[in-house]
Amino acid sequence: MDNSGPKKTCWESIQDFFTSAKFLIYMGHALSTWGDRMWNFAVAVFLVELYGNSLLLTAVYGLVVAGSVLLLGAIIGDWVDRNPRLKVAQTSLLVQNSCVIACGILLMVVFQFKEQLVELYNGWILTTCYILVITIANIANLASTATSITIQRDWVVVVAGQDSSRLADMNATVRIIDQLTNILAPMLVGQIMAFGSHYIGCGFISGWNLCSMCVEYALLWKVYQKTPALAVKAGQKEQQQELKQLSPTRDLENGQSPEESSQPLMNETSLVANPDSPKQTGCCYQVSEPLRTFKSGWAAYYNQNIFFAGMSLAFLYMTVLGFDCITTGYAYTQGLNGSVLSLLMGASAVSGICGTVAFTWVRKKCGLIRTGFISGVAQLSCLMLCVVSVFAPGSPFDLSVSPFQDIYSHLIGENTLPEHTALTIFNATTDAPAEELPPLQSYMSVSLLFAGVIAARVGLWSFDLTVTQLIQENVIESERGVINGVQNSMNYLLDLLHFIMVILAPNQEAFGLLVIISVSFVAMGHIMYFRFAFKSLGSRLFLCCSPEQKVETDDSPSLPTTV
Repeated sequence: MDNSGPKKTCWESIQDFFTSAKFLIYMGHALSTWGDRMWNFAVAVFLVELYGNSLLLTAVYGLVVAGSVLLLGAIIGDWVDRNPRLKVAQTSLLVQNSCVIACGILLMVVFQFKEQLVELYNGWILTTCYILVITIANIANLASTATSITIQRDWVVVVAGQDSSRLADMNATVRIIDQLTNILAPMLVGQIMAFGSHYIGCGFISGWNLCSMCVEYALLWKVYQKTPALAVKAGQKEQQQELKQLSPTRDLENGQSPEESSQPLMNETSLVANPDSPKQTGCCYQVSEPLRTFKSGWAAYYNQNIFFAGMSLAFLYMTVLGFDCITTGYAYTQGLNGSVLSLLMGASAVSGICGTVAFTWVRKKCGLIRTGFISGVAQLSCLMLCVVSVFAPGSPFDLSVSPFQDIYSHLIGENTLPEHTALTIFNATTDAPAEELPPLQSYMSVSLLFAGVIAARVGLWSFDLTVTQLIQENVIESERGVINGVQNSMNYLLDLLHFIMVILAPNQEAFGLLVIISVSFVAMGHIMYFRFAFKSLGSRLFLCCSPEQKVETDDSPSLPTTV
């Protein structure tokens, strides 16, 4: 006689999946990412349009955003660690969407009454509007950073429970959502602005964020209700002591041992305050608290056993080999039009999705740490095509041309710029006469360049997922926010350095040198990861596990809350 319960029907299984906490997180992340991608694309276009087709406001905005995350990443992460999960998620969600809505309304006013604003107080009112737009948009980005840390780096880990494979699948799915929205969302808002106007585009984005905010808020609440472990947060010492006294087995049910649940915060002096101490209630102490948090956050990041893995990921941001405005501008100088570039971006997205799928498969076969090593080798091998493209026929690489020629020409006011410069990049059209394009043989260099960039995305995204999961699994719960905040700061720091590198060598003749420097930084990043991997596994790094072997026994432990 079969004593097992009745099997679920197909409809019941489907219903359970669509009401599960995992699916609700996917839905919330898709809505949040879609709004973020639309706004990030549109705000750059809006700022260029407002300032007379100049990139000045866009450059200022990018500098402010990068600088803010660089300085405040650790502080944001510490705030995530200090407060209850639901409060952090709801607050960051409300702040982010409210700022985008306010910014969209302000931009609508500026677009509608720009001529009148220019005449008021010699244009100072319009300048104030520009400052407000950049400031509010920066606050929205900081709130988005907090949302990313708390949902992708914390909630996902808790929802996955103690299942490392489930965590890997969830990370991969989240990254696929990122890839798809990164293409589809800008396309949608771009079409709205093309067939409507920038005014309509601002209104659409504001309306979208208002509706999305309500839905995301409800989804967060449902996930929180379906996952009781989210209500218990390690690091709150007094609360953990009370929980252990009331229910000694509760920590074990949530995957925590008593020793792990009582793990102190990263800095007891700054995070566990004694309210009776006059030193900690003084004005100077309160003012200097952000500085102490900043210092202790970076110190905690340095002391992590995954420090070199995190640094290796940050070094990958020091590159011009991506589909940003720099590579797009260079492609225009080599004769590629907008249609070809859009196809290349689509191929890049497909390659990235393949990388996320490959990550889950390779991790099951070889383990998490080995997956990062294999991904690094694959990425670096593909990038060799980019190095070859520097010396291939059609490459404008010429070290005899001074990298400061364009800057010097602007300063002295001489019209000595080469035919294809950064100025013509942003004014190029796809309707240029055929005779102005480079000869067919010159496409060999740019073809090799983009072949390498697109192929390398498989290894890049697989490596990114590897480091993300390593941080999730090896950082204690009470430091999860601050460590990921510092990681974001490191990523932005290297990203800033790559823009500075382009500013110092802006002409196309020097782009080959930037390619070589970029590949060198990627190689240094993977050398750091190799050091981390070899220290973790030793000679076993080069011995791939058999399919029957349990990978978790050597390098993929079930999710610990302490190292």
